[in-house]
Amino acid sequence: MKRRPEIEKAAGEFEPRPAALEHHQPVKGKTMSTNESSSFPVVFQGEIGGDLVQTVNARDIHVFLEVKSEFRNWIKNRIDDFGFQQDIDFVAGNFLPGSEKIEYHVTLDMAKELSMVDRGERGKQVRKYFLECERRAKDPMVALNDPAAMRGLLLTYTERVIALEAKVEEAKPKTEFFDKFADTDGGYGLMNAGRIITGRAKKFIRELKKGYVFYQGGNLVPYVQFIKQGLFEVKVTIIDDKARPQTFITPKGMQYFAAKFGGENLL
Repeated sequence: MKRRPEIEKAAGEFEPRPAALEHHQPVKGKTMSTNESSSFPVVFQGEIGGDLVQTVNARDIHVFLEVKSEFRNWIKNRIDDFGFQQDIDFVAGNFLPGSEKIEYHVTLDMAKELSMVDRGERGKQVRKYFLECERRAKDPMVALNDPAAMRGLLLTYTERVIALEAKVEEAKPKTEFFDKFADTDGGYGLMNAGRIITGRAKKFIRELKKGYVFYQGGNLVPYVQFIKQGLFEVKVTIIDDKARPQTFITPKGMQYFAAKFGGENLL
């Protein structure tokens, strides 16, 4: 990623205001803008590229630096000039209900670079502020003693739990459908496996006979190599004093055969 030389220059000494770290309660998905250009941009927990990181609303940086050009032009030019990448360095979207403004939540690294491009004293000050926020975030004792930070972390993880619960609830009908066909150990009989994977059980078994299973005393059993691969499991039951093998397809086997033979009923 190409960076301008001035970004690497050391900033002047500056001690961030203690209150700045607690200015606004950090809430994921909300814009933390301020109308006071003297207030430092708010650092809050956000998700970029699936990772939970410290983020800043780029619009707050634009306000603090007192940039004359419009925000949308400024941020797009900076992204093009420095090669910032979406879902790595920033996320963009309409995070406030009822607002048509597109916000850019950026990582602290990107925030520091945006600040230093200004070259002025305010750019140096805010970069030092971001460095201090970064230092405090790496110190667990600071977070434990910071009520605002703890509230932000708890809120973020609560939202993640809610999102995971929603996914589990969404998958529940499908899971219950599969469970009806599985035995107590999670294996699937050949006919039931065929119904799930292709919707045509007999055709599925014909395909298995072409190299995966064979008849042994009137029962279909898998070749040893496929048992070792974990695709099949054979259980033996005693009926009328005779041992009768019964073949089951394991969950791993279901995934394998769904990819190989499945159509619309892929797992």
